[in-house]
Amino acid sequence: MVILTANASGAAWAARQGLVVVVVDVVDMSTSLEAALDEGAAAVFGASPDAASPPVAVDPGGVGRLAGERARKLGTGVVVIAEPRTGTGEQRKAGIQKMLGGIAAAGAKLEAVVPNLGASVAELADFKERVVVAATGSGGVAFDAALTAGAPVVLTGTVARTRHKKGKDPAMAAAIRTVEAAEKIHRGIAVVAASSNSLEDLLAAEYIYRLILEHF
Repeated sequence: MVILTANASGAAWAARQGLVVVVVDVVDMSTSLEAALDEGAAAVFGASPDAASPPVAVDPGGVGRLAGERARKLGTGVVVIAEPRTGTGEQRKAGIQKMLGGIAAAGAKLEAVVPNLGASVAELADFKERVVVAATGSGGVAFDAALTAGAPVVLTGTVARTRHKKGKDPAMAAAIRTVEAAEKIHRGIAVVAASSNSLEDLLAAEYIYRLILEHF
């Protein structure tokens, strides 16, 4: 089964059905994380900012703990991608204290907090072998909602180009890794447009959804 849905509420519903969730937030959360994966990130997560108030449960502190535990297990640090894009590092940290608290509680090293700039984020930190958390409005909230609701796997995908992927490549990479994850645990897939108010997310999610149908 492969379905297409939207928003944190759709992500949470899909998680409760036991589906593998792939979150599509083109501008910029899932594009930032695609860039991080391109640069060799060991794992990526999304988390809700402190001020978000979606109609479903989120647990940014829990996401931070998961990311921190993964980093400690791998013997590496955590890089955080956050908003505002044009603010200072302290402004970005101020809005994600719950998630940062989770990282600290896990005893992991916070290496950097960088702005959510999409593909350009690759120039702002060393992502190789790091665990990366994108604590952002739409995509971060949807990812967090899916994790909190018990999704077996939560991934991200984009159609936007990165330094290492052009044309169809980013979308195809998302489709392939999602199919591989679903087949590994024998589950269906939910492609989630991070915001139903974002036409680019809706169109990109539909495109990845159709690619998955070709491979699932």
